[in-house]
Amino acid sequence: MHLYDGLRSSLQSIFSHKMRSLLTLMGIVIGVMAVVTMFSSIYGLKMLIQSNMEGMGWNRSVLITGSNIYFGIVMENSEKKAFIKTKENVRALGLIDYEALKKQLDLKSIYGMIEERQNYLNNKKREIVQLKATNNSFFVNKTYTLKSGRFFRSFETDTGEKVCILGYYFVQKYFKGIDPLGQFVTVGSMRYRAVGVLNMDKMNKAGMDFNSWERKNDLEAVYIPLQTGAKYLRSHNAVDYIYLQAKDDASYTPLKNRARQILLAQRGMYQNFEFQNIGDFLLKITTEMNSAFKKWNITLFAIASISLIVGGIGLFSTLLISINERMVEIGVRKSVGATEGDIFFYFIMEAITLAGLGALFGIVIASVLLKIVSSLVHLAMPIPAQGIIIGIGFSLLVGFLSGLYPALKAAKINPIEAIFYFE
Repeated sequence: MHLYDGLRSSLQSIFSHKMRSLLTLMGIVIGVMAVVTMFSSIYGLKMLIQSNMEGMGWNRSVLITGSNIYFGIVMENSEKKAFIKTKENVRALGLIDYEALKKQLDLKSIYGMIEERQNYLNNKKREIVQLKATNNSFFVNKTYTLKSGRFFRSFETDTGEKVCILGYYFVQKYFKGIDPLGQFVTVGSMRYRAVGVLNMDKMNKAGMDFNSWERKNDLEAVYIPLQTGAKYLRSHNAVDYIYLQAKDDASYTPLKNRARQILLAQRGMYQNFEFQNIGDFLLKITTEMNSAFKKWNITLFAIASISLIVGGIGLFSTLLISINERMVEIGVRKSVGATEGDIFFYFIMEAITLAGLGALFGIVIASVLLKIVSSLVHLAMPIPAQGIIIGIGFSLLVGFLSGLYPALKAAKINPIEAIFYFE
């Protein structure tokens, strides 16, 4: 009941002086708004960069490509001697390796890729276009969606059917006002039936450049199933490279080691392949980016906290003034049995309650403003729990510190002097 009485008394005092309480709250409200907005903007920018890095499909990833020179070691007269094999000695990277990796690895994403620049006949005029053979995981990994049609079906990939998916910009350039679905597209010496059209890139709509050149190039290409490309564009079902992506950072290194073991077993311990550890580079970038965002959080929090400190000074002065106004109340409370601890508790509760109300109003107003700004700039700016906790916590701390001296001063007042203060 003591806590309830203290809270009720604080609210009565606050609402009995509405204008003074409102002006006192303004400093706390502005301070909390600054803290929450700062954390939200940094958090929103961080999530935007991370989601788009994820959408580019290069995080926690490794590319496996073929190598032109293959090294080996043999024993001769009890001595180790190195030798070099030419690329004719060992089978090239191919579909069999892709299938082995896909079957034996626990990963998030895997796809193979074959890339060719081929002639495309457009109104009796030959133009060079990009022809890419891959599987559906490529589109999922790169966050490319369909505008119309469908992705490759399993029987089309298994049997190497001559079907294709057209990039958004390819259709914009060569099929203006025409629905390409079901039509045959001749690229090189092959005719492919169009079964799908990719949608425009949605990643770079927030005004930021996330590898836009490469993604635009992807959306200008024609895609066929990986098995079709290995069958008609390469000899011995070879592929240009295989992409692997781990489920998380912890499984990234074990994934590379296991993939190396599988490929070595596939080709008699000859390492005629190379690993391009793109994930290592992006992991370093992510680490540096997180470190930079932490520094920005600390810097901006220090700036935003100035508003809260100013609000705390206003709260401090208000409580000091209220002591003189409530002298009789203090005297009466003490005369009927209130201890110094009770008086101290009532005043400190009023300071904390004012700070808490200011924090709540600041969070509500910040939420509304952030939603308006998010809709205007087309950038998601969620309010992280960290910002709310720090805003409320720091506000309550400022309230406690601001009310500490006035509460101590009020607790030490002589009850007789307090009752006859105005006489």
